[in-house]
Amino acid sequence: MLSFFGRETFAKATAPLGKALVKTGLTPDSMTLIGTAATIAAAVTLFPSGHLFWGTMVIWLFVMFDMLDGAMARARGGGTKYGAVLDATCDRVADGAIFAGLAWWAVYHEHSRQLLALTLIVLVTSQVISYAKARAEASGLSADGGLIERPDRLVIVLVGAGLTGIGGHWGLDWLTWAVYVAMWVLAVLSVVTVFQRVLAVRNSPGARVVIAPTPQPDAGSAS
Repeated sequence: MLSFFGRETFAKATAPLGKALVKTGLTPDSMTLIGTAATIAAAVTLFPSGHLFWGTMVIWLFVMFDMLDGAMARARGGGTKYGAVLDATCDRVADGAIFAGLAWWAVYHEHSRQLLALTLIVLVTSQVISYAKARAEASGLSADGGLIERPDRLVIVLVGAGLTGIGGHWGLDWLTWAVYVAMWVLAVLSVVTVFQRVLAVRNSPGARVVIAPTPQPDAGSAS
């Protein structure tokens, strides 16, 4: 959603709620942990048991809940480096739980190897996309851009899963294919984004400067 509508728009919309939450005594870090724990719990219980619609609703609620940590940090005057690392780490764990829950459903409810393969592709590439950016930034390089980022992935997968859940409940067979469409779209866009991120790193200033090897201690002098 942030990619579709803009981070500044989202930040302005959540600013009042962030200020209100800070006044309750909650911290951005605690908000991150609460949102992540609830997302994981919903993903590994509701999705595998076939409750795609309600799983989508609960996960969406707590994903948005988790995104409020940024608004709270801004309301406090800024976040911390630890908070940034914690938030990124929790995002990876939550994403893993969401796609793992769908993979379980694909195997034991749909008996679909195709959907399982697509889900695993998205699970792996989503982690690689985030890691490539983090590793590049740690090296002083840039890996921004790409067709799809985390907010986009969440919107697509949750809309697909939710529509499939509605189709299954109301007997709308044509709607039950929504999650298949969503995972195909995500798989293709995620693979493309991995290549875009790697290319962005390759084209960053200084990316292809040869790194001098670190001198190894002399074995004789060490003794």
